[in-house]
Amino acid sequence: MQILKGFLCVMMAGLFACHPSQKKEESTSTKPNVVVIYLDDLGYGDLSSYGATELSTPNIDALAKGGVKFTNAYASSATCTPSRYALLTGVYPWKNKNAKILPGTAPLIIDTAQVTLPKMLRSQGYQTALVGKWHLGLGTGYVDWNEPISVGPNQVGFDYAYYMAATQDRVPTVYLENGVVEGLDKNDPIEVDYKSNFNNQPTGKNNPELCDMKWHHGHNATIVNGIPRIGFMKGGEAAKWKDEDMADHFLAKAQSYVKAHKEAPFFLYYAMQQPHVPRTPHPRFKGKSGMGPRGDVILEADWCIGQFIKTLEEEGILDNTLIVFSSDNGPVLNDGYYDDAVEKLGKHKPAGKLRGGKYSLFEAGTRVPFITYWKDNIKPGVSDALVCQMDLFASLATLLGTEELSTDSEDILPALLGESKTGRKSLIIEATTRTALRKGDWLMIPPYDGVTVNEEVNIELGNSKSYQLYNLKHDIGQEHNLADSEKEVLADMVEEFKGIRGADYSKTQKLELQ
Repeated sequence: MQILKGFLCVMMAGLFACHPSQKKEESTSTKPNVVVIYLDDLGYGDLSSYGATELSTPNIDALAKGGVKFTNAYASSATCTPSRYALLTGVYPWKNKNAKILPGTAPLIIDTAQVTLPKMLRSQGYQTALVGKWHLGLGTGYVDWNEPISVGPNQVGFDYAYYMAATQDRVPTVYLENGVVEGLDKNDPIEVDYKSNFNNQPTGKNNPELCDMKWHHGHNATIVNGIPRIGFMKGGEAAKWKDEDMADHFLAKAQSYVKAHKEAPFFLYYAMQQPHVPRTPHPRFKGKSGMGPRGDVILEADWCIGQFIKTLEEEGILDNTLIVFSSDNGPVLNDGYYDDAVEKLGKHKPAGKLRGGKYSLFEAGTRVPFITYWKDNIKPGVSDALVCQMDLFASLATLLGTEELSTDSEDILPALLGESKTGRKSLIIEATTRTALRKGDWLMIPPYDGVTVNEEVNIELGNSKSYQLYNLKHDIGQEHNLADSEKEVLADMVEEFKGIRGADYSKTQKLELQ
């Protein structure tokens, strides 16, 4: 590996110095900009470049054609907050008990003293920015939304942060810029509560006649823009976002940031909200897919990415920008609202050939689209290397010649650059605190109590009373459990799994490994 790293350094010497002792002497403009485009609940089969036939995503496909399209790439988790935690810290989320789906009032779950991806890049001369979804907590336990919030993205490495606190279906339904609610009228203060409603405040549960979107499960509290949300909110009318404008709004912020910071290297974490619920396409895209709002917002996201790439090109920096595209977890259709995602699905398969979906330990929960693109610097192709989003930390550190590494991130830079088909050897994946081991061609899921199917979202969770073992090279749909016939493989994987999870696994799951 050291020889390969040395080769890569020589190969890229014309672009930027690789040795740490040289980086202070070189012009910062030679370092590549880094953009992570992160979608929300996009499935492995949702893109035409990944086999979709009922949806066309030409702009994302162009990245795949001109870069490396990975077929064995994973988010760390089958839900959003944990995956985002791993991406930005390079640490397995199950090591942090608070790295789970958070309410909009949750405190920040990244320690401000922790080394993060934006902090590492900032130490190498990068400007750093977040635009889009945050959902990693704010404050230290209580947030006064009417005052500047002292602990958030800016305190964990982002010089600039424009974001929504949690998700589009959760309150507060406002944008924040560097910890301050945008457009807030101080005479109409915001109040947020996730336990109790405010007096005389309509809710989706009690006032369905006020809802333009019908809730299916869980999303029946405060109504904003005709959409019932999770949690209760009062006030802040002037600051509330317009859902159908959100994609355009975040796009404009990302474009403005690029234009204002193109003279020096920057890191932009562009965390898009599509296709998470509530799916609210702009009128330009409404009905365009024929699949209802879920299909429409995927087309909308593809268009936004095309516009963003066009901006990089027009500003003359596309050639020197490393773009990483992925999703925080697998797909889900009905995730809280009746929006025709199931009824109008047709022949489309959001998970492709994979089994499961969001919340699941089966492959569709964590195996996601993953593309690296760097014009004229990445060798285009398709790679089956085993990679994870949290590996960006160590890989980018190597790219920039710094030894500042995180706990669980692995250096897979040659794979990301298309120079090698070798990635990491094994990976722990997670779904709502349950974990499993991917190693080589195999996936081992230990026994778990609980329901096998989440009836609300109609997704198999991967739970079983017995061990499950699948050869994903020959059985990508996970139809054949080989735990009984491949006992040596199972024993080896259980031993490695226990070595990584150990007592923490037994304590968390209350199940004995055989």
